[in-house]
Amino acid sequence: MRKQYLFIFLALIVASTSQAQGKTTRIGYIDMEYILENVSDYKEATAQLELKAQKWKQEIEAKKTDINTLKEGLKAEKALLTKELIDERETEIKFLEDEMLDYQQKQFGANGNLIRQKAALSKPIQDQVFTAVQDIAEAKNYDFIFDKSSDLTMLFSNKRFDISDQVIRVLNRTDKREQLTKKQLKDQEKKENLENAIDENPAMADRQKVLDDKKAAREKLIQDRKAEQEAKKKEYEDRRNAILAEREAKKNGTVSETAKTTNTAKTTDGTAKPATTTTGTDATAKPAATTGTETTTEPAAPTKAEERQKLYEERKKELEERRKKILEEREAAKKAKEAETQKPNTTNN
Repeated sequence: MRKQYLFIFLALIVASTSQAQGKTTRIGYIDMEYILENVSDYKEATAQLELKAQKWKQEIEAKKTDINTLKEGLKAEKALLTKELIDERETEIKFLEDEMLDYQQKQFGANGNLIRQKAALSKPIQDQVFTAVQDIAEAKNYDFIFDKSSDLTMLFSNKRFDISDQVIRVLNRTDKREQLTKKQLKDQEKKENLENAIDENPAMADRQKVLDDKKAAREKLIQDRKAEQEAKKKEYEDRRNAILAEREAKKNGTVSETAKTTNTAKTTDGTAKPATTTTGTDATAKPAATTGTETTTEPAAPTKAEERQKLYEERKKELEERRKKILEEREAAKKAKEAETQKPNTTNN
């Protein structure tokens, strides 16, 4: 209730101040937890602290396991021990339990190492946040800026008064400025001015979004056209290379790969036949002779593609034969097994 009264009291002060001065009072708020989660240095340090906390938890669990082992051992041997030995073991177990609880309180208590180290990590970032908030308040004439994650209870907060993202940008700019050149600094200032203008005027953010969408659409259209041009260029190059290869093959008296594939397709259809040589005035075609001065047609040497095709066919045939052999062996084994199962039945009959 005290927090709510405090908030109402502050609201009344704001209202009375605005009426007294006759001007609009500017109010903003930040979310410190949200800001800390989005600061890279704090996130890295928090991750390291979490690893430490996991190690502390493992140590506590190991102590608990040892204590439980001692308790089970005492429970099992209690009937065989004297009262003095039982009291001694119970005292030892009690001492270990107190030691474990003290260690747990030391690491995870209200004033334990985890809480203190978290506070030590967040303190430098909080100081930077307070400085950034003061700069924003002075630059943009804010009258009040609250912390949403503090003890002050905010019953309602409109998102447009949240300046947490502005604070994060200020913190990131401070880190980046140390590594930028003069030109990059100038570009960065332009970008910052645009971001500040968007923060001041929410309607401008919608216009900027429309402009960004149009820019993205233009860039995508340019990329698509470029990809189409590259595809056409590649197709033209492939066609040109094929024509040049065919011309070179004709010039050297050989057959190009494209011509070979065409001839192979024709012979398989049965529409074309191998050429035969004709002599003098004979009207009928005769095969080339091997006598006299007539030249003989020798079979062309197989190309690498034909050799690969031949090896592929042989390999395929070998695999097919092996598969048939395996199937035959399986069938024979199956029949032998069936014969063995039927044999006892015949003997019984």
